Amino acid sequence: MRHNEKPEGPSVRVLRVGEQVRHILSEILQRGDVHDDVLATHPVSVTEVRMSPDLRHATVFVKPLLGRDEEAVLKALRTNTAYLQREVAHRIRMKYAAKLKFLADESFDEASHIDQLLRDPKVARDLGGGEGEIQD
Repeated sequence: MRHNEKPEGPSVRVLRVGEQVRHILSEILQRGDVHDDVLATHPVSVTEVRMSPDLRHATVFVKPLLGRDEEAVLKALRTNTAYLQREVAHRIRMKYAAKLKFLADESFDEASHIDQLLRDPKVARDLGGGEGEIQD
């Protein structure tokens, strides 16, 4: 890579901070530090945190256990964003507190959909392949 080229993808620091934020949020939610009825009754997995290159914004991907009441959980997280941002800023000791944005993690649904497609008899027949026959 030349000196004037930018590296592709996030830097190691951005990835490391994102992982730290993920761990902190997971711990806060697991311990029940957020006083919210919805979050108290719905275990939430923080599956990924993507930080902006300047570390001022964090997109937090979450999935409620078994995918139950996803919209209610997202609303509760968004309602408690200020508290969560303060806690993350306090624990991570950065110059700026990252603004948190909560989104549902759709990757599990996508993986399930792909698995369902691959199990379709027509697709399985095509993937299994015949002995030199043309599939239509």
